[in-house]
Amino acid sequence: MTQSGGELAVEAVENSPRNSGVLSNTDSTLPKQPGNNGGRKRFAFLCSLPAAILMFIFIVLPTIQVFQMSVFKWGGYSPDKTFVGLNNFKILFEDMKFIEAFQNTVLLLVVVTSVTLPTAVIFAAILVQVKVLGSGFIRFILYLPSILSMVIIAAMFSAIYSENDGLLNSVLQVIGLGNLTQSWLGNQSIVIYSVAFAMLWQSCGYYMVMYMSAMAGVDSSIYEAARIDGASRIRQLFVITIPLIWSNIRTTLTFFIISSINLSFVIVRAMTGGGPDGSSEVLLGYLYNQAFDNSQFGYGMAIGVVTFTFSFALSLIVSRVTKREVIQYG
Repeated sequence: MTQSGGELAVEAVENSPRNSGVLSNTDSTLPKQPGNNGGRKRFAFLCSLPAAILMFIFIVLPTIQVFQMSVFKWGGYSPDKTFVGLNNFKILFEDMKFIEAFQNTVLLLVVVTSVTLPTAVIFAAILVQVKVLGSGFIRFILYLPSILSMVIIAAMFSAIYSENDGLLNSVLQVIGLGNLTQSWLGNQSIVIYSVAFAMLWQSCGYYMVMYMSAMAGVDSSIYEAARIDGASRIRQLFVITIPLIWSNIRTTLTFFIISSINLSFVIVRAMTGGGPDGSSEVLLGYLYNQAFDNSQFGYGMAIGVVTFTFSFALSLIVSRVTKREVIQYG
């Protein structure tokens, strides 16, 4: 078959030395446009600069000052400071009230963390994977405590735990368990667990919503394949759901530990004031008492250094222990 004049002209142009490779390798011969990475980096730097400045002023500098003041004997108001070196820390670790506050803080962290996060995962799995009647209302009820002030929650549970007319003792009386009624905030043996339950009630819904968001991103076909293979919902939870959202669980675990140290001070201060006889006192509460009530600011800052070191070290340990290979799907 003969070629037309137009086809011959195109072929001649393509095969000419001047145009050889131009049509077939256009991308490799055209000059590359200069990038704008420098401008993007400057823009990102300028955007993050205000936050970095605020963080330095309100977080980094105060932290440095806490370490500085922990080696002085100072009342907090007078300009006179006496350098005592590590003497504050020596006294600190011989102070039985401090040791009790440290033990209470650790106990709260262990109890609240080991109950709150697993409960949040279970509730999230039920609401995401099981069709429950009124699930939207249940989500709202469970999430509601997390938006309430800790002071309000402390007042609510103080009323619930009241020995004479509290809701808990009244319910125990009605169901025939009157022998279990007691002063829930006045008993040194159980007061810390009463505080722990209030913290659990406040935080469970917040983390449940976070886990629900993570679970919603898991492909439903994975669960469908597991059901075909005969896996129960409990097995799916441990074999599919938890491994696929493990990075979220790991992040929330570290965040929860740090936030619980701070929130425990607020709820203990509002519910019990650290009593009875210091049996519910926590680290930050004891810091506040020493620094502001007893005017031993240097000693209080030493407690702050120990609290900061403890929380930082605990976060590193948790991050290390829970580190594992990220499982992806899709």
